[in-house]
Amino acid sequence: MAVMQQIQSEVERYPLVLFMKGTPQYPMCGYSSRAIQALMAAGAAALRTVNVLEEPEVRANLPRFSNLPSFPQLFIHGELIGGCDIVLELFESGELKRIVEEASQP
Repeated sequence: MAVMQQIQSEVERYPLVLFMKGTPQYPMCGYSSRAIQALMAAGAAALRTVNVLEEPEVRANLPRFSNLPSFPQLFIHGELIGGCDIVLELFESGELKRIVEEASQP
């Protein structure tokens, strides 16, 4: 299935990928907004975002790809980290900053 390959390619090509509703500048749901704020505060400058509202095929198939039914979804080095709640927990513990810094290393 082409869309599954597209998702796989996206998470393998970029070290930090957030599938979200909206864009970093204009998040279209509170969960996406909180997740992007935490990631930016943790220094995720090289973050790749995918607006699932503009990619209906991705929006429909990402939950099957990741076994996570909700958005946003954060992937680091091809591995699903989790949704908004996990991102916020990692941010509050200080782990998100460390993870983002490691993922940003060449």
